[in-house]
Amino acid sequence: MRAIRCCVLVAVRLAMVVFLLVARLARPAEERHTDQEAIHAVLSGQQTAWNRGDVDAFLEGYWRSPELTFSGNSGVARGWDAVRTRYKKNYPDSGAMGQLDFSELEFRFLGPQAALVLGRWHLKREKGDVGGVFTLVWQRFPDGWKIIHDHTSAVLPEKLGADVIMEEGFFYQTAGFRPD
Repeated sequence: MRAIRCCVLVAVRLAMVVFLLVARLARPAEERHTDQEAIHAVLSGQQTAWNRGDVDAFLEGYWRSPELTFSGNSGVARGWDAVRTRYKKNYPDSGAMGQLDFSELEFRFLGPQAALVLGRWHLKREKGDVGGVFTLVWQRFPDGWKIIHDHTSAVLPEKLGADVIMEEGFFYQTAGFRPD
């Protein structure tokens, strides 16, 4: 009888510890909503910076660290400086940058300090529209949410339709971008 009582007591204590741990790590829905709004504000700021041709302001949404990673059609760039160099090379002026639009954003929180954002990007440009999908891994820092990993892919040519050209690892078409 004493052994059963001891096991029940241990089980109750373990359940209480698990409950308290889950309660401590869980975030109320309103806090998640606030986090989502904060991340969305960073993305909106990036879109605004991009559309005025300001790559450096666009990059303020990224973690300024040698540990930042960017995966794209041309491979992996490691570190903030390498990511900046990649953007400056591929988008040397506002004509190459075009007008950026983000859409179909999906937010998934991985814990109180991390989030995953999926979405689509589209550039409207004179030399042809281009677009694709992205996955961003975000981390909360004392100065706010920052992208710590970006995986961006261009849409496959068959999704673009006729008149597709490939340049610097991206697919372009001269008329009528049609995302899924």
